Amino acid sequence: MITIPVIDMSNWDDPKVAEAVCDAARKWGFFQVVNHGVPIHVLQDVKDATRQFFGLPAEEKQKYSKERSVTNNVRFGTSFTPEAEKALEWKDYLSLFFASSVQALEYVKSSEPVVKKLLAKPMKGLNVKETDESKESMLMGSKRINLNYYPKCPNPELTVGVGRHSDVSTLTILLQDEIGGLYVRNTETMKWIHVPPVSGSLVINVGDALQIMSNGNYKSVEHRVVANGSSNRISVPIFVNPRPSDVIGPLPEVLESGEKQIYKNVLYKDYVMHFFSKAHDGKATVEFAKA
Repeated sequence: MITIPVIDMSNWDDPKVAEAVCDAARKWGFFQVVNHGVPIHVLQDVKDATRQFFGLPAEEKQKYSKERSVTNNVRFGTSFTPEAEKALEWKDYLSLFFASSVQALEYVKSSEPVVKKLLAKPMKGLNVKETDESKESMLMGSKRINLNYYPKCPNPELTVGVGRHSDVSTLTILLQDEIGGLYVRNTETMKWIHVPPVSGSLVINVGDALQIMSNGNYKSVEHRVVANGSSNRISVPIFVNPRPSDVIGPLPEVLESGEKQIYKNVLYKDYVMHFFSKAHDGKATVEFAKA
């Protein structure tokens, strides 16, 4: 069965690891990593915290809704953009900017070194010799973590957990449970490929921001989540993003060789607002940045 690559990160300095990461980012836009350095107990704790939150009474969860939350940094909601959708996605979520739950914060902190080392690999593949402070803050200057809950669905064939889309992030680091349900578009065959849960792994995917900064050398790929008729499912993605005030575009190092510029420079905040102004619609968002 064809599926996305699984990369063993136990030796980060092995040139074969860097090669595997760059190759996966170019061909698939998705890969799984094992022996990544985030402690297993941290992964388990954040999964437990997710189940605990969604097990709360409805009135407790509603305290964090858009209308009632005391801060924009914590948001409970349903689906993606309900006001723009013809059919709602079968998902609830708690979105945390700069994670505010203890377990989520520990997960974000533990993943930070992994993110930095992961980003260093594709940067070298783009002839970026050194990732200085300003470049690092543009690649990973803001983070958002979602606690996603997909309740079992009585008619899973009539809906989706999450519609087909690509992420607006630089990278997304996804922790999924043992249920499965994430599907990735194979860009060669255009068929959907299941991403099987691998114990202790993290699923990494290239986001639109990295596709734009790499001038299309790395691919931000469509993915979706199917609804499940027999089990509740959870997932915990960390979206690693530029800052809203950053202007993103193809990196100078990429264009030095004379490569034609595919994407223009765009204010990241504008790009994200465009993404959230509509329902999930595949890869349409990235057209916003076409040169």
